[in-house]
Amino acid sequence: MRIIKNLIKVATAVCIMAAPLFTAQTASAEDLKSWQKSVGKLIAKKQTYPRAAMRKEIEGKAKVKVSIDRTGAITGFEMTQSTGNDILDNAVPKLMERLNPLPTPPASLSETQLSFVLPLTWRIQ
Repeated sequence: MRIIKNLIKVATAVCIMAAPLFTAQTASAEDLKSWQKSVGKLIAKKQTYPRAAMRKEIEGKAKVKVSIDRTGAITGFEMTQSTGNDILDNAVPKLMERLNPLPTPPASLSETQLSFVLPLTWRIQ
């Protein structure tokens, strides 16, 4: 089992599709890029592969629209694209709990509520 665990990794899409949903023109590209990178690192750290999915060698991709406040607290989320598998889909709410709060968004974003899409991937490597 140890060997299997070492062979299985959770692939996380670090590229957060945030820019299209943010309307602030004042946010610098560098600030956004840095924030996206920190969110990606947190996801990579907190996302796990469900044991049942590992045993059955189930892989999948999902897209989750996440809303946060100015502090980075997740105020809501919605799966906009299912993985097509209940085991992986049921892992998304648990992941959102582990991720909360996200890193504080750049101060240059003036909105009080921010929304963006997180692409998530579970892949056996």
